Amino acid sequence: MKVGVLMFSTDYAIGVDELARAAEERDFESLFVPEHTHIPTSRRSPWAGGPNLPKDYWHTLDPFVALAAAAAVTTRLSLATGICLVIERDPITLAKEVASLDFLSKGRFIFGIGGGWNAEEMENHGTTFKTRWRLLRERILAMKEIWTKDEAEFHGEFVNFGPIWSFPKPVQKPHPPILMGGDGPTTFDRVVEFCDGWMPIGPRAPINFPGKIAALRTRGEKAGRDPASISISIFHAKTDEAVLRSYQEAGVERAIFGLPSADRDSILPLLDRYAKLAEVVK
Repeated sequence: MKVGVLMFSTDYAIGVDELARAAEERDFESLFVPEHTHIPTSRRSPWAGGPNLPKDYWHTLDPFVALAAAAAVTTRLSLATGICLVIERDPITLAKEVASLDFLSKGRFIFGIGGGWNAEEMENHGTTFKTRWRLLRERILAMKEIWTKDEAEFHGEFVNFGPIWSFPKPVQKPHPPILMGGDGPTTFDRVVEFCDGWMPIGPRAPINFPGKIAALRTRGEKAGRDPASISISIFHAKTDEAVLRSYQEAGVERAIFGLPSADRDSILPLLDRYAKLAEVVK
């Protein structure tokens, strides 16, 4: 099983370049960074993690800028969004950012995506909460056209453009792996239709991983997909050997350990401890 780490890359934490180097030196497979363009001060939308939203959420760096800095100082580490809020980004611009990062990193990008939970945040980007999933679907399908065709066009309910040229194309073919975050009632619909993997948040709920994974792969097979083509990653995986082994036995491909947004003196010893734990399931 692959093991990665994730951290809100903020303006007060260890630098993302130093974090990336340290993660690669300790043989972690990947570095994931989350995204929020801003947090409205109204705070109407409840956060699933508890009553108090951590300040990490409104201090985080742009993920593509952060991952580009990480790419420049590493050679093996996979670089991932966890998650990119596709519903807050223009699809033509986002397709360019994904392709550029994959090109510059020589094919090391992983595209973790989601629809978001903060209604007022996405409203500031012109996105309606109730239609965010239909919007996300069209934007991903439109980006796939851009990544895979020399002359791409898309005509949908939310995304509409005639033939365009957009280069570079991603190094990974047909495009970087797309991992769908979350565990809602229609998540598997999106995973099966236009994603390469599923990435639920481990500690949010007592998810029956073996049963859920089997159900997802059955859904994929019925839709004409090779079940083995759908990867499983656990976001914020529990740092417990027994739990990690249960993930591994269930067919999980990647466990992603969460790190706090803290300084180097706090993060480096934590990386050392997690690296030792990772050795038992690699």
